Amino acid sequence: MAGLKPKSARTIAIKVLNQFDPKRNYAGPILNELLHETDQKQRATDLVLGTIRNCRAIDTVISTFSGRPLKRIPGKLLNIIRIGTFELIYSPETGQHSIVSEAVENAKILLGKKQVSFVNAILRQITRRITNRRVELSQTNPKRTLYQPRTNWHRLRRFEISSSADLSCWNNWCEAIGCEFDRDFLPDPESSPDDYLSIAFSLPRWLIKNWLSEFGEESTRQICLASNRKPSIYLRPNSLKATTQDLAEKFQRADIDFEIVDVRCSISGDRRVSSIENQESSMIRVKSPRTITELPGFAEGLFTVQDITASQAVRILKPQPNWTILDLCAAPGVKTTQLAEATGDSAKIIATDIDTERLKKVRENTSRLGINSVDIVPYEELLDSKFKTPNSKFDCVLLDVPCSNTGVLARRIEVRYRIKPRAVKELTKTQSELLNTASQMLKPHGKICYSTCSIQKDENSVLIKDFLQQNRGFELESENLTLPSTESRTSWPSANTPKSQAFDYDSQSSTGAGDHDGGYIAILTAA
Repeated sequence: MAGLKPKSARTIAIKVLNQFDPKRNYAGPILNELLHETDQKQRATDLVLGTIRNCRAIDTVISTFSGRPLKRIPGKLLNIIRIGTFELIYSPETGQHSIVSEAVENAKILLGKKQVSFVNAILRQITRRITNRRVELSQTNPKRTLYQPRTNWHRLRRFEISSSADLSCWNNWCEAIGCEFDRDFLPDPESSPDDYLSIAFSLPRWLIKNWLSEFGEESTRQICLASNRKPSIYLRPNSLKATTQDLAEKFQRADIDFEIVDVRCSISGDRRVSSIENQESSMIRVKSPRTITELPGFAEGLFTVQDITASQAVRILKPQPNWTILDLCAAPGVKTTQLAEATGDSAKIIATDIDTERLKKVRENTSRLGINSVDIVPYEELLDSKFKTPNSKFDCVLLDVPCSNTGVLARRIEVRYRIKPRAVKELTKTQSELLNTASQMLKPHGKICYSTCSIQKDENSVLIKDFLQQNRGFELESENLTLPSTESRTSWPSANTPKSQAFDYDSQSSTGAGDHDGGYIAILTAA
């Protein structure tokens, strides 16, 4: 970028969306290729991911208040309008004039003067229809209000409450808020909750209907909120090299804004979950936006990025240093390295994955973290007879199967536009095959740790139940379903007061507390 004027975040976001097809490619790689052109990297990232996450809601606003069907707006022009509309709705801290002004300027530069008046007219029409860009949800009509994810408080670095004015300001930031329009444009949440949630949160209607059936209306609303949040970045300290406190002191010296999170009770409420000697009982949440590879300690292998929920599988498994462990779907190696850390790098761990390219990531991560107990074996070689009955050799198989990703929609933003009921059905076949393969590779009394980042029953409890019925030599030791969660539960305006109790799935499920993804874990024990 030497000698060239840096491009604005909005310009980069437009370029990304112009190359992005939610059904064919991923926004991340496109964004990474263009970020060097701007000095507003975090803002460009927020604009891209936020616009994609909320695209259906944004398109509904555009078509409703412009009176123009989307199919009549050229794609590149529509993307300029989408980004402007996203900011008007979801970035109340940004002035309306600057949003509209730069959208008009981008239209002029990228598409020519003829498009300027069109962009200006639509965005100003939307602006006129907005009555309050930051209204408390408890005081508004849900049919004319779009919820704003709680991302702003992460920008309040070292906020100190020293007066009643400060307290009032803090309360305003922490209230569940939304952008309110001057007339109804969303379905009635009481009579058509599936239609309402589908449009308001840009999620597939069939998926909403499934959640409503499984979890009930209040928990489904909370899942939708969590699926559209800006997810936090959590770091798992490498216990082979550093403690949480070591890492915290390193971050303090580098002026990194962070907090320490106790993972023993963040998800399950049970402090016994991570009572393993070699497992850290806490993780670090990075609150100030930073490039991960530039954080102090990354190059030295002092930490791994991992969500709290994803970290629970190994914690619940409680692997032992004298075990021989197979990680059957290892790439990119986040749980593989966690196994090594949890066992003091003393267990014998075999890591494999059917995707040979992604398996290279396992090698990269074990090398960076200084792990020596992991052997990487090609998938085809692993399926050789020497690894199967009667020569079974594994005390445990970690089976983090490919899944629908419905518990991690906030992170994997393209999934909402791709996942179909038929795809879930096909995935369950693959999951079942992998589970059967794992069952043939265990020593007597060995364990399978089955995990997904899905919250769909067919991929989780139903599949495990079917496996147990067909394999009487296995017992279910434990299972846990965690629903995705925001910072805290949000109160919704409604004629009917929702139940405050979180959904309880066979006494195994929890929405937990704090910001985290969703997922499922089952521990199976062989006779």
